[in-house]
Amino acid sequence: MIIIQNTVISDDVRDNFFVCNLEACKGACCVEGDLGAPLEEAELTILEAEYASIKPFLTEAGQQAIEQQGLYIKDWEGDFSTTTINDRECAYALYDERGILKCGIEQAYLAGATSFKKPISCHLYPIRISKYEGFEALNYDRWGICNPACAFGADLGVRVYQFLKEPLIRKYGEEWYSELVQEIENSTL
Repeated sequence: MIIIQNTVISDDVRDNFFVCNLEACKGACCVEGDLGAPLEEAELTILEAEYASIKPFLTEAGQQAIEQQGLYIKDWEGDFSTTTINDRECAYALYDERGILKCGIEQAYLAGATSFKKPISCHLYPIRISKYEGFEALNYDRWGICNPACAFGADLGVRVYQFLKEPLIRKYGEEWYSELVQEIENSTL
């Protein structure tokens, strides 16, 4: 395990290879699972403020699910996640011309309609964060639908923490990421 500031990072983040391979998985993480994408409390306010700008980038089915269920849902454990269509597909997801699921929030961001890129849980995947009193644990989430991403990362020689540089900096900052890289490099000497 690696400890950086108030985070405990699994060695798997250092040791495993990963690069998303959307051609292989078709964005299955947007439809598989039993809930939508986990949301941080601050993201709820962002969704409320930015939804009018994001809405035109969503499918009709996604818009209807949000109208019926709300911008997000609260699960049985009190955690928040994105709304889903028929308890499966994220209401914010849409298919591109190749049949690959994309994030409608991110499409709005890329078009300059919003400053919200996408939920940090999506941006950080395959890292999942567990919050504890006084620290956060970053764990590598193994999921069979991501096997092509593991193989692609191995082919390219890119490890999880390298692939997720941008979202890790978004979440924890440049200094934190520099400390992580230094710790990893020192541990492999």
